Amino acid sequence: MFYLRLLRTRKRNSSSTLYFSTLSKHQTLTFATPNHQHVSSHSHQRELNDNNIIASNKLITSYVRYGDLDSAVRVFDNMKVKSTVTWNSILAAYAKKLGHFEHARQLFEKIPQPNVVSYNIMLASHWLHFGVPDARSFFDSMPVKDVASWNTMVSGYAQVGLMGEAQRLFSVMPERNCVSWSAMVSGYVACGDLDSAVECFYAADVRSVITWTAMITGYMKFGRVELAERLFEEMTMRTLVTWNSMIAGYVENGRAEDGLRLFRTMLETGVKPNALSLTSVLLGCSNLSALQLGKQVHQLVCKSPLSSDTTARTSLVSMYSKCGDLKDAWDLFVQITRKDVVCWNAMISSYAQHGAGEKALHLFDEMKNEGMKPDWITFVAVLLACNHAGLVDLGVQYFNTMAKDFGIETKPEHYACMVDLLGRAGKLVEAVDLIKSMPFRPHPAIYGTLLGACRIHKNLHLAEFAAKNLLELDPTIATGYVQLANVYASQNRWDHVARIRRSMKENNVVKTPGYSWIEINSLVHEFRSSDRLHPELASIHVKLNDLEKKIKLAGYVPDLEFALHDVGEELKEQLLLWHSEKLAIAFGLLKVPSGVPIRVFKNLRVCGDCHSATKYISAIEGREIIVRDTSRFHHFKDGFCSCRDYW
Repeated sequence: MFYLRLLRTRKRNSSSTLYFSTLSKHQTLTFATPNHQHVSSHSHQRELNDNNIIASNKLITSYVRYGDLDSAVRVFDNMKVKSTVTWNSILAAYAKKLGHFEHARQLFEKIPQPNVVSYNIMLASHWLHFGVPDARSFFDSMPVKDVASWNTMVSGYAQVGLMGEAQRLFSVMPERNCVSWSAMVSGYVACGDLDSAVECFYAADVRSVITWTAMITGYMKFGRVELAERLFEEMTMRTLVTWNSMIAGYVENGRAEDGLRLFRTMLETGVKPNALSLTSVLLGCSNLSALQLGKQVHQLVCKSPLSSDTTARTSLVSMYSKCGDLKDAWDLFVQITRKDVVCWNAMISSYAQHGAGEKALHLFDEMKNEGMKPDWITFVAVLLACNHAGLVDLGVQYFNTMAKDFGIETKPEHYACMVDLLGRAGKLVEAVDLIKSMPFRPHPAIYGTLLGACRIHKNLHLAEFAAKNLLELDPTIATGYVQLANVYASQNRWDHVARIRRSMKENNVVKTPGYSWIEINSLVHEFRSSDRLHPELASIHVKLNDLEKKIKLAGYVPDLEFALHDVGEELKEQLLLWHSEKLAIAFGLLKVPSGVPIRVFKNLRVCGDCHSATKYISAIEGREIIVRDTSRFHHFKDGFCSCRDYW
C-alpha cells in the first residue's frame, strides 16, 4: 500500500505537461495541454485556490487547537481543493485523541499524497493507542523517515524506561538533533542512571535548553546540588521549566531558603511563574513554616491567571495548613470549585495532622458522596486521622476494607500508619504481629514507628526487638540508637545509654540535633536546647524564669524523665526549662501581639514535659499556642491541647 502510493505520486509528478484539479464526485476530470491563452487565467485560479487553502488550513488549525473537532471537520469537508497540509491537520486532530485511532487510520488511507509528516502523525498515534510493539512495526514499515520519525521512537522507548532499545536505535540514527540528545538524557535520568545521563550530555554535539534542563533535573534528583548550580550558571538561555527544576530541586534537597531566594530572582528577571513554580515555592514555605511569605505568594496567585487553577489553590491549602493556619486552609478549600482527588486529600490530611480526626473522616465521607474515588494517599490520611484521634477499631476497619471495597493495594505507608495506630494505643503485640504479616519486607520506618511506641509505653523488651531489626536494615540511621537510648535513660539504665552512645560513635552515626523555630515579622528565629547564640537570650531567660514560677504555682511539675542526662535533679529541671520549644514560645510571648496565635515549629517530636508546660502557659498567658512537630500539630488553649494528651 505504501509503495503504491509512492508510485502514484511519482507518476503524477512526472506528468509535467498536464494540469488537473480536484473535482467533486459528480464532475469529470479533464486534462488540457497548456497554451499561452490559458496560462494567465490558470495561474490566477491556482493563486486563488492556494489562498483559499491557506486560509482554510489556518481555520482548521485554530478549531483543532481549541478542541472543536466538529467545526474543523466541517471546514475540511467543504474544501473543494485540499493540500497534504490540510489532510495532516485533520489527521493530527483524530490521531492524538484516545479512542479515535480507527478514524485516523481511515483518514490516513484517503490522503492522496501522504508525506513524512503524515506518517509521523500515525506513528505517534500507534504509540498512543497500542504502545511499543505496534509502533515499532509501523516505524519499520514506513517508506520515508526523517529525524522526527527516529526521535518519536527514541523518545517513546525512553518514556517507558526501555533505555536499552532507545540506545540501540539512537546509535543507528542517520541524523541526530537536540531533541534526540534530550530524549536520551531525560530517559537516563528518569531511569535513575545518572552516570549514563552525564556521559550522554557531554557527548552531545548539539544541546538545547531542554537538554540542559534535563541534566539539571538529574543532578537535583540525585542530590548533586552543586553540579546542578554550576550548569544553571553556565546556561545562556533558560526557560520557565529550567527555573522550576532548580527551585523544586532546592526544596526537595532540604534547601528551601535557596529555592525561595531563586524564586525571587526569577520574578525580578521578568519570568512569570506557573502552577508548578508556585507548588514548589509553597512547599518551601511549608517546610520553613514561612507563613508571611506564603501569604505573599497567595497574593501573587490571586493577581495571576492561576487564581482559578486547582493545582495552585491546592498548594495554598497545604501551605496554610502546614504553617499552622487551619482556618484559612479550610476557607480556601471551600472556594475551589473543581476539586480533584489531590485537593480532597490535602484537606483531609490537614485535618488529620491538626488532630481533628472526626472532621477528617466526615470530609472523607463527603468526598465519596461527591462521587470522587479515593486513592492510596487518601487512605494514608484517613488512617492518620484515626491514629491521632485514637480511633483504633475504626482505623482497623478502614485498613481491612481498602482492597475489598475500593480496590486499593496496601502499601508500606498504610502499614506504618497501622503500626503507629496500634502502638500508640498500647497494642504492641498486635503491632508486631501486623509487621510479621506484611507481604513485603518492612522498611526502616516501620520499626522506627514501633520503637517510638515502645518508648511511650516503656516496653524495653519490644524496644530492643524493634531497635535490633531497625539497625539491621540500616545501621547508619540515628533513630534506632537514640530511641533505644531514651528508653534506657527513662529507666535510669545509664550504663546501657553509654553503650549505645559508644556504638553510635563506632558506626559514625550522628544524632540530628533538635531545634525549634518561630517566624516574627517575616524573619525566622531558630533555637536549640540550651541555646547560647540568640541575641535576645537574656530577656528570653527572664521570661522563662517568670513563667516557671507561675506554672509551678498552677500545678506544673517538671517531668524529669525527659531530661535524658545522668545529672542531678536541679540541673535536670534547668535543662528542661531551656528546651528549644520553650525558648521559642517565650520569645513568641515577647514579640507576637496579643490575640495573634503563637506558632512554633520543631524538627523532632515535642517532649512530654514541654507538652505539659505549654498547656499551663496557654492558660496563664491567655494565649493560643500552636506547636508543629514531626508527628502532628498541637493547639494549646486555656490549658488544654487539641490532641487531648493522646499523641
